[in-house]
Amino acid sequence: MTEKYYGHPKFYEMVEEEAELHSCKNRDYTRGGDPLGNFKRVSAVLKIWGFDVPPEVVALIYMMKQLDATMWMLSQKYEGEVETIDSRLADVSVYAKLARILKSEALTEEKDYLWVMQEDIASQLP
Repeated sequence: MTEKYYGHPKFYEMVEEEAELHSCKNRDYTRGGDPLGNFKRVSAVLKIWGFDVPPEVVALIYMMKQLDATMWMLSQKYEGEVETIDSRLADVSVYAKLARILKSEALTEEKDYLWVMQEDIASQLP
C-alpha cells in the first residue's frame, strides 16, 4: 500500500488497522444496520432530555473521552490495563473520521431539506 503514497509507511499500516478496528466494532454497534446508527441514536435520546447534540458532536464527545483518558494516562505515566494509550489513540483517529462522515451527511441532508422546502414554497406561489 505504501508504494503509491508519500509519508511514513507506518501511517498507512495504522490506517489499515483502523479500518479493521472500525469494522469489528461496527459489527457490534449496528448488527448490519446504519453504520453510524449508534451516534444517531444517542443524539435522539439526548433530544428527549432537551439536549440538542447532533450525531457528529456525539462522535466528537466520544473522541474527547478517549483523548482525555490518553492525556491522563500520559500525565500519570501508566499504560492502562484494559485499553492502552495506543488503542485509545486509534479510537481517537477513528472517531475523527466518523465525525467527518457524520458532518458530511448532515450537510447533505440539510441541502436536501432546503431543496424540498424551496420546492414546497415554490409550489404554493401563484
